Amino acid sequence: MRPPLDLQPVLRGALVTLEPLRAEDFEALHAVAADPLIWAQHPQHDRHERAVFTRFFTEALASGGAFVVRDTTDGRIIGSTRFAGLDPVRGEVEIGWTFLARTHWGGRWNHEMKRLMLDHVLPPLERVVFVVGAHNLRSQRALAKIGAVRSERPGPRLDVPDHVQFEITCAMHRGGGGGR
Repeated sequence: MRPPLDLQPVLRGALVTLEPLRAEDFEALHAVAADPLIWAQHPQHDRHERAVFTRFFTEALASGGAFVVRDTTDGRIIGSTRFAGLDPVRGEVEIGWTFLARTHWGGRWNHEMKRLMLDHVLPPLERVVFVVGAHNLRSQRALAKIGAVRSERPGPRLDVPDHVQFEITCAMHRGGGGGR
């Protein structure tokens, strides 16, 4: 029997460090999330509002798989992401709820963050699923850049209205896909 997968390790790269989300991170993370342009293409475009963000943050803490993303150069919080919907029987997990400060848009930080997360779960899992707003073209392009492909296979949240699903399998990631 394999040991349970740790969904909140500390993951370090040259550009970003992912650390387990803590209640003490609220103010610094909200300062990043308070930028309305971050959420302009997102289905929940009002997440920059404090009350809406508070619900998001509370759910993230309760998820057991959420991270703050820090810029490795100065330790500043620049965003958040999380693992969710771990299904060890199906060998899959979802990566999502990701946002970064606009100062860190452009791919390098997101690419490294996703690579760190993918390297952590593929293997032992076989598939990572990403659920994205159907009109969030920026996130869809970012997923394509890391090697994710659209998928209609059943996933943890395929039935979410106005969303599309992408995936990266272990074979895709280790075989040169997944942004490697």
